Amino acid sequence: MNQINSNIFSIVFFFIVVGVSGQTMFTDVTQDAGIEHVFLVYEGTFGGGATVFDVNNDGFEDIFITSGMSKDALYINNGDGTFLDIYDRSGLDISKNYVTQGAVSADVNRDGHRDLFITTINTTDGSQKIPRAKNLLFLNNGDSTFRDATEAFGLQDLNSFSTGPSFGDFNADGYPDLYIGNYFQNFEGKLGIIKDATIVSANQTAKGYLLINREGKRFENVYEEYNLDHKGFGFGGVFTDFDNDGDQDLLVNQDFGYKAVPNLLYENQYPKNRFEDVGKEKEMDLKINAMGSAVGDYDNDGDMDYYVTNIKFNQFMVNQGPDGVFVDRSKELGTYSLAISWGANFADFDLDGDLDLYVSNGDLNPNCVPMGNFYFENNQGVFTDKGRMTKSNDYGVGRGSVVFDYDNDGDLDILVVNQKPIYEYPVESTTKLLRNDTPKGNYLKVVLNGISAEKNGIGSRVTVVSGGNRMIREIDGGGSSHISQNSTIAHFGLGENTKVDSIIVTWTGGKEQLMLNAPINTLVTLVERPDDPDYFVYFLSIGLVGLLTLLLIYFKKRKRV
Repeated sequence: MNQINSNIFSIVFFFIVVGVSGQTMFTDVTQDAGIEHVFLVYEGTFGGGATVFDVNNDGFEDIFITSGMSKDALYINNGDGTFLDIYDRSGLDISKNYVTQGAVSADVNRDGHRDLFITTINTTDGSQKIPRAKNLLFLNNGDSTFRDATEAFGLQDLNSFSTGPSFGDFNADGYPDLYIGNYFQNFEGKLGIIKDATIVSANQTAKGYLLINREGKRFENVYEEYNLDHKGFGFGGVFTDFDNDGDQDLLVNQDFGYKAVPNLLYENQYPKNRFEDVGKEKEMDLKINAMGSAVGDYDNDGDMDYYVTNIKFNQFMVNQGPDGVFVDRSKELGTYSLAISWGANFADFDLDGDLDLYVSNGDLNPNCVPMGNFYFENNQGVFTDKGRMTKSNDYGVGRGSVVFDYDNDGDLDILVVNQKPIYEYPVESTTKLLRNDTPKGNYLKVVLNGISAEKNGIGSRVTVVSGGNRMIREIDGGGSSHISQNSTIAHFGLGENTKVDSIIVTWTGGKEQLMLNAPINTLVTLVERPDDPDYFVYFLSIGLVGLLTLLLIYFKKRKRV
């Protein structure tokens, strides 16, 4: 009998191991990777965010993480699975005088090096009263150091209580512009926990900033000129092409949308210098506590869908096409779960050709109850939370989260920014790096190199066709997740497909470029073909020369006859 029981146990164990071995699995490598970070709260529950970018152009992506009241971190990727914090010698040290919140990166002056923008809500010593404090712009010197360019770019007077920044090229001139969400206008008190009574009664809703980049030399606030007239408790926004017309629209996240101003969806009227709010028309005027957004085409139907995080129940807004509205399908899709959510990331973690979803959860500091993060696996358009099974359900006080392939092994890893609990907390709450240890499958990574478009392709769209599957990725300029920015490298899982039929790039502004039969399991760099207005004249002249040559030959033959 014991032998029979033993055999049964062995069989059951075998099937469990076999069943799990094909699943997505994550390993907490924070300590081994040399990352020691925690976000220190100043007031309320605000912060923090992270941005992923290759600081030194060595082919390995690095991480900048805001730290609130503590010293920020700039982790350089050593290329061997470890990171080194070089903040103290990076030239960013002025940021330690400010309560930092969100961060994004782009090549602001088109010199081939990614620059850094950081939002703040106050000075660390509290000396800056009303209006709060300036945000910070740092230009990359190309040697892993930065210089403060805040004043040089005309940003020194934009003092505010700012949360989420987002880069995007909304006028398609090749220079990355900025949207910044502002939470308060002139609020003087110090917040504890975010409460309706404290915040809404303050009646201090704020305008955001829409900063146009003037040829890499300065930023100019064109908020009203572009018809953005809303106020609200802003948690930032994200530039995205929801209507597939080749330009960048703007989704704005608002806290306390049910008591103040709901979410907004601005349709870009490019080439006109104007946005139109179509939030109500498209049923995207969500009256929730919107903390962040994930952007992705989860069903591979050719248009972008949006997962918007919230206090309580998140909303999965499915795009019904350019002529339709958005519909919340969180219940039908299996993502309707009770939590206080912040960051969210669509990514094909298991390399099977569709987008999965990671959600960072965290209670309202200081009254913290541990909440595990969600890992929703996409199985033919229906999601199942496998956070515990995949060991990705970290219980820290989560805020921003980013995805990137830090070890260049072809799958996407996760970094979650966690806050330090103000009071005693039953589990560790520090920023975590989760390595993706999914059994290896086929994949493709695409890097864009813009010539007339933005240098890293921010705002452009990459479509990969493989085995009848058509997958779309937008190049992230930030504002995605919660006040953070994912990698700008477009990543595609290919499943069992061994061939990529085509790559189609839709550059910001609408111009398309095609590449056929790309190699798999590698990184492909696509350089934008110059939009040369003389090309037409060139080809026309070739045609005319050819026609004249044929006519000459014809008449010579007739003369001989």
